Amino acid sequence: MPKLSVTEADVSAVEHWLRQHEDLNHIRVRKRGDMLILESGPVHDSVPHARLRRRELGIWVLEMPYRSRWEPTPFHNRAKEAVLDLLLENFAWTLMPLG
Repeated sequence: MPKLSVTEADVSAVEHWLRQHEDLNHIRVRKRGDMLILESGPVHDSVPHARLRRRELGIWVLEMPYRSRWEPTPFHNRAKEAVLDLLLENFAWTLMPLG
């Protein structure tokens, strides 16, 4: 099976979604392998808020940071934006600026 990875188009789609929510202007997107990571703060000491992992057949799974690891949630969808909407509806407090 070929290795799944995210593209610049995936990053752009998430950045566009973030721009639609002005209270999330502190969050940036970083790609890493099969993941899109939503983070904030200094680049060298970033705070992870959530991530989307690309799975087989174009499914995106929402994962949340928990202590020093990532925990998958039951939320998944073919559309990244639908998963991001679920993130905002169910975990909005995790997206707020720290400090």
